[in-house]
Amino acid sequence: MERRVDDLGRVVIPSHIRHELGFEAGTRLSFELKDDELIITKAAHTCAVCNSEDDLKEIDGKYVCRNCMEKLK
Repeated sequence: MERRVDDLGRVVIPSHIRHELGFEAGTRLSFELKDDELIITKAAHTCAVCNSEDDLKEIDGKYVCRNCMEKLK
């Protein structure tokens, strides 16, 4: 299956692939180059304050780690 890149650099991911991978509107994606391949994955959730990936709690669609929650109290 092939898709064209438009003038703004956008590519449409076919709907059946989006559904299978759980990519919904607003899903954050991560892009990585490996040799001549582009690897697209769901971005890992990180703390909105310190970017930690550990011990996260979701608050209104944002993630904050326990450490930063303690500092914010």
